[in-house]
Amino acid sequence: MTMEDASTEEISNVQVLRARLEQADPEAKGIDNATLRRFLRARSLNVEKALKFLLQHLQWLQDFKPCGYIDESDIKNELRKEKLFLQGVDKQGSPIAVLLASQHKTSDRDLEEFKRFVVYAFDKAIMSLEQTQEKFVLIADLEGCGCKHIDLVGYLEALKILQDHYPERLGKLFMLNVPLAFQSAWQIVSKFMDPNVRKKIVFVNKKKVLETLTNDIDISQLPRHFGGELPMIPIQHVGSKQEIS
Repeated sequence: MTMEDASTEEISNVQVLRARLEQADPEAKGIDNATLRRFLRARSLNVEKALKFLLQHLQWLQDFKPCGYIDESDIKNELRKEKLFLQGVDKQGSPIAVLLASQHKTSDRDLEEFKRFVVYAFDKAIMSLEQTQEKFVLIADLEGCGCKHIDLVGYLEALKILQDHYPERLGKLFMLNVPLAFQSAWQIVSKFMDPNVRKKIVFVNKKKVLETLTNDIDISQLPRHFGGELPMIPIQHVGSKQEIS
């Protein structure tokens, strides 16, 4: 979705937000209108709330990734697990990321490295967007997950990063093969979830995985892992690093 699809109110509020933002931070002139609109939408078009939201985000960018990107040398442990993949697009043209959650173990992750990995992954997904697209799709496969794979602290950190720094970027999250062990974690995580994020989450019936996914994704764009035609490509092998704001 582009600014051409924005409502008159959104366009007006974007202009007001830009003026207020540049007044508060003259170095923020390079932020494009689409970014301003995403932050506005995440705050129900409230300019003052969006301004505070954006200023916090800009400070985070300086602190968390001062070079403009996460270097792969800083997330070696996460990358070697090959738990996240990126290939294909859905019927709206949004890129598809796949998470194999059983490749993640709480005992084998450093929280700060994990947070860097989450940012790296979101940036990679955004880098693969076409110019007319703003959102990515995530398929999370929890097949084979037990208690040792359920990382409540990690989930909360990933959710915070998504909601605080990548608003309006998630198009849909398909949750597959969800085990009973995940239910307690979900009850806690969902309490911290923005309603706009929660409504994008689809829990998929085990007997209807292919049927559900192909409602949104052509089989030619679906990974073989789910009965489609595309190979699984580890996210580190997709594209090249570049600055994401």
